[in-house]
Amino acid sequence: MTAPVAVFGAALRRAERGEPAGLHLLGPDGVAVRALDAGAWHTRHRPGDGSLLARCPDGTVDLGCGPGRLAAALHASGRRVLGVDVSPQAVRYARRRGAPVLHRDLFHPLPGEGAWPGALLADGNIGIGGDPARLLRRCRRLVGPAGTVLAEVDPPGAGTWHGPVALAGPGRVSAPFPWAFVAADDVAAIAARAALRLVETWTEAGRWFVRLTL
Repeated sequence: MTAPVAVFGAALRRAERGEPAGLHLLGPDGVAVRALDAGAWHTRHRPGDGSLLARCPDGTVDLGCGPGRLAAALHASGRRVLGVDVSPQAVRYARRRGAPVLHRDLFHPLPGEGAWPGALLADGNIGIGGDPARLLRRCRRLVGPAGTVLAEVDPPGAGTWHGPVALAGPGRVSAPFPWAFVAADDVAAIAARAALRLVETWTEAGRWFVRLTL
């Protein structure tokens, strides 16, 4: 079956050409559970990025950085940043933008483990791996004792869910992979399982974000 990174990479190529780059996450029953737009990730700025970038410290590891929208903005501002993504197409686009990026699974060893001032999970990336508590524990191991984890989440009341999904694009459906959605009002309990605490929740341009610390 088609790998998820192949479907994602094809959507990024469509976005690069200025074509519609919509995707869908399909649940176990094959019904779409979330509409996605790779074009929004590929643009230079999404509404709501400003408040998120303003909270990123000098020394941020951008996990699941995609085509490097946020990593490139941080780098351009003079802040130290490292993007990490499993998609070779995304990594190529991010490097083209000048963002320092590694083509790697974020659960594999990364430079500066335990010393990053901040970790970033934007664009729904708190769902990576299908186990948000495990992912946040990984973030906790990456940041230093005074580190910050910034994550984009779903609105309060949206519900939290995890399970297998498939990524669907025009004429292509990927093999299943684990994913999760996390609502803002469920973050504190999940973060506590990772020995993190919720210190801030905010919203901008219809997007919701949280800041977690050790």
